[in-house]
Amino acid sequence: MAVTVPGQAAARPLSFSDRVVFVWDRVNKYVFYTILILWALIAIAPLYFTLVFSLKPVANAYDPPLFFPLPFTLDNYREVVSSFDLFPRWVLNSVIVSGVVTVLRVLLCAMGGYAFARMAFPGKNALFVAMLITMMIPGQVTLIPNFLVIGPGIVRDLEIGGVKIPTGFGLLDNLGGVILPGIVTAFGVFMMTQFYKSIPKEMEEAAMIDGLGRFGIFFRIILPISRTQLLTLALLTFQGVWNEFLWPLVILRTPANFTLPLGLQWFKGEYYTLYSIVLAGSLFNTLPILILFFMFQRYFVQGIATTGMKDV
Repeated sequence: MAVTVPGQAAARPLSFSDRVVFVWDRVNKYVFYTILILWALIAIAPLYFTLVFSLKPVANAYDPPLFFPLPFTLDNYREVVSSFDLFPRWVLNSVIVSGVVTVLRVLLCAMGGYAFARMAFPGKNALFVAMLITMMIPGQVTLIPNFLVIGPGIVRDLEIGGVKIPTGFGLLDNLGGVILPGIVTAFGVFMMTQFYKSIPKEMEEAAMIDGLGRFGIFFRIILPISRTQLLTLALLTFQGVWNEFLWPLVILRTPANFTLPLGLQWFKGEYYTLYSIVLAGSLFNTLPILILFFMFQRYFVQGIATTGMKDV
């Protein structure tokens, strides 16, 4: 193969590497789309089969065809709603926990991020690094310390001068015990810190000249212009808290206080599991997340894309 250039009589033959680049430029788009389609199918498959098996009768769950809900029934969803009187209570508990944690985490992480990005105070850098180090610690490592702090306390029966001093919050078997440890996270503070560093300082200086203090600047100027990042953090928080299983399992004891992921385990027997009913219940748990994601997908992608960008 040779390359001819207009106005030149001679043609330079392509080397092997040039031929490889030429062919790759032609096919790379199709290769990338093929990979994306395959990955999308792999990602969608669990949700699809969950839907298929939830629409099949329990007795026919494993009968072919496995890719289509034949025979079709909605009895599994009716069973989930009607078999347990506590099901509406579990949904309500999940809504309360997820909603409260989301609101508090977004507000407190935004305030913490703004403090790290704009305010000067002793030990700020050391505190910020220490906070980032906590992101590297697995949650299983802090499970027992968190349990002691939320529940009976690190030191039991501590008395000073005859006065009993509580070292724990005593929130076992209480929705407050599920909520309290999650109202601030290192990731949320870090995310908001990186965003607030990208905001020009001149905007805040102009507001200070007009007489606004730190709280006025934060609530009247900074929060409104950080709507995209706040929505992104809210979506990530709501999704994580709504699907959380381990921490509510450790804290909650009474079935009436269970969240939805914890309550769905009651559909499993000791020696058998009715998978069609369990999967129907899991779709009740999945549906709110899907609705929120598709409603705010644009803000979610934009917030992730702009996090960490900083004006030079």
